[in-house]
Amino acid sequence: MSATISPPQPPATAGEAPPPPVAMMQLITGSVWLSKAIYVAAKLGLADLVAEAPRTAAELAAVTGSHAPSLGRVLRALASSGIFAADESGRFHLTEMAATLQTQVPGSLHAMAILWGEPWHWQVWGSFLHGVQTGEVPWPHATGQDLFAYFASHAEQAGQFDAAMTAFSGQEAAAVAGAYDFAGIGTLMDVGGGQGLLLSTILRAHPHLRGILVELPPVAESARQQLASTDLGDRVEVVGGDFFATLPTGADACILKNILHDFADEPAVAILRACRRALPVGARLLVVQEALPPGNSPSVGKLLDMQMLLIGGRERTEAEYRTLYETAGFDLRRVIPTPAPLHLIEGVAVAR
Repeated sequence: MSATISPPQPPATAGEAPPPPVAMMQLITGSVWLSKAIYVAAKLGLADLVAEAPRTAAELAAVTGSHAPSLGRVLRALASSGIFAADESGRFHLTEMAATLQTQVPGSLHAMAILWGEPWHWQVWGSFLHGVQTGEVPWPHATGQDLFAYFASHAEQAGQFDAAMTAFSGQEAAAVAGAYDFAGIGTLMDVGGGQGLLLSTILRAHPHLRGILVELPPVAESARQQLASTDLGDRVEVVGGDFFATLPTGADACILKNILHDFADEPAVAILRACRRALPVGARLLVVQEALPPGNSPSVGKLLDMQMLLIGGRERTEAEYRTLYETAGFDLRRVIPTPAPLHLIEGVAVAR
């Protein structure tokens, strides 16, 4: 019985798109084959090892405690996609793509590669079809808990998730800080701001600003200690709180980055209403998310929306954000692009 799973196709010439069956086959298989190979490379720390010196598969296997022939096959597959490169002696070298998997480089994707390859993450994707067919949220269907309860009771998985999000956020924070004119804002409140990476980046870029960081109490305590040891300690107030409840007053603007897409419309409006109660009329609301483009236009956010479907959240269009804003007491004024695949969606608090 033949193992061939698609009919032979004429090779595409340089610059020519592959025939539809070939392109579709690449999409079907690539998400598993290549993603899992990248995961292995990240888990074994291969990029850091090869950055020290080119090594053969056998040498890398000896260092990582792996099976040399199997590791060699993985490296061969990665090299065929530009992730590592083998020389004539069989030693693998770092490439620009492989360099992103190093652990100590700006913009490292090492933690992201691990998160996307972990078995517990793939388990949740196993309930994706169920969610599409029933409208139920796949995450609790797969794990028995919603996202936040799951991470609260699974420290290792929560650590992997936090590491991936922090690494990814570094580039985004710089893009946000440079894309918006913060003049006219004296105090900026970062709602759900984690360890303060975004707020710190903005404050360093705009020395006139002061900041308030609001997070759940355990996270807030960690952020307070971390920020106190920096040059920003006297410019940031850290408050433990709940963004569904009461937020501190005294800010001229609220910023929320990658918060609203975690939630369906009703809880998203509840968060915005909490912001509105804390802000005076005329104060600004800055939501940092991708505003999805209309029609068939390509968008990272349209694919990320599949991830948000897993947890009960969603990405939104400008029109959908406008509805959320109006319901919560804000007027959406403009949508500002950034160098990252994100927008600054600016609103202004209006009189009720």
